[in-house]
Amino acid sequence: MTPRTPGRPARRPLRLPSRLPVDGYVLALLGTVALAALLPASGAAATVTEGASTGAVALLFFLYGARLSTREALDGLKHWRLHLTVLGCTFLLFPLLGLAARGLVPGILTPQLYSGFLFLCLVPSTIQSSIAFTSIARGNVPAAICAGSFSSLTGIVLTPLLAALLLGNSAGGLSADALLKIVLQLLVPFLTGQFLRRWVGGLLVRHKKVLGYVDRGSILLVVYTAFSQGMVAGIWHLVTPARLGALLAVEAVLLAVMLALTWYGARRLGFDRADRIAIQFAGSKKSLAAGLPMASVLFGPQASLAVLPLMLFHQMQLMVCAVIAKRRSRDPEPAGPHAAQKPATGPGAAAPGAVHGPEVPTPGT
Repeated sequence: MTPRTPGRPARRPLRLPSRLPVDGYVLALLGTVALAALLPASGAAATVTEGASTGAVALLFFLYGARLSTREALDGLKHWRLHLTVLGCTFLLFPLLGLAARGLVPGILTPQLYSGFLFLCLVPSTIQSSIAFTSIARGNVPAAICAGSFSSLTGIVLTPLLAALLLGNSAGGLSADALLKIVLQLLVPFLTGQFLRRWVGGLLVRHKKVLGYVDRGSILLVVYTAFSQGMVAGIWHLVTPARLGALLAVEAVLLAVMLALTWYGARRLGFDRADRIAIQFAGSKKSLAAGLPMASVLFGPQASLAVLPLMLFHQMQLMVCAVIAKRRSRDPEPAGPHAAQKPATGPGAAAPGAVHGPEVPTPGT
């Protein structure tokens, strides 16, 4: 046994949490995929489900707009360096790594899987899980709230444009019809929700539990429609177990690189520990809730393969970030302006990881 150096605290061994966060909603998504594989919608049923899916996407983005507090997001502009860092990670570093992975086609990734992999690099960051993990790790929670809000708001416009520019024909191209579709299905409902927020915001808060089921049901409908179209088109013969294993390996490398860049890069930029935690969790993750409906608009019948990499990456990031957050929660108590953000204890205290912030969409985030 190696003797411990006097005066230096012993390093705690890295231990996995007793229960990894296997997201129940991801299981529901996988069940929906299985249902689409066994009973795909075709003919008149496909027309009905496609129309319902289009309406569900518009409803989702209306609710996103009505929930997102622009006032609190604007209040967070005083920490502009942190927010620009997170946006740079989300919409610059991620896409660059996605473009670099083009060399893996066709030896490791098929062109269809690569399109989905590149698309996941373009979607905005999460909100809810970034906040929760930042809170558990005793990071800068208000910064995580604002960073996630800025990323979601920016992604409404930037993600479809980047997808159209970088993915070309596989995402519909940057034609007038594609731009009109993006505006009508994504941007107009979102802006309508923002405009009506002052009148409907209180109603949404009072019924947020019911609306959470609406969110989740809408996304499940989008997934069922996309995978039904994929089954009818016969595209699933392109995905073999070996290809799925290769995709998981590539995504594991992507996540590891982004976790390292966000942590050590933030230190080089002069951020303190609490800010670095917020940057790492907000800058290394991707939103399933935002990406799924966007993919249904951008990819059409090819959306099933396009969202597969995002679904896998979502579960991977939850499990890995849970381990990291738990590890950072055991670090020595930091000194500085954010040191008081340790979760409260005692009667009436919030549960670990609970935070107060703007009402945000929760399913799959």
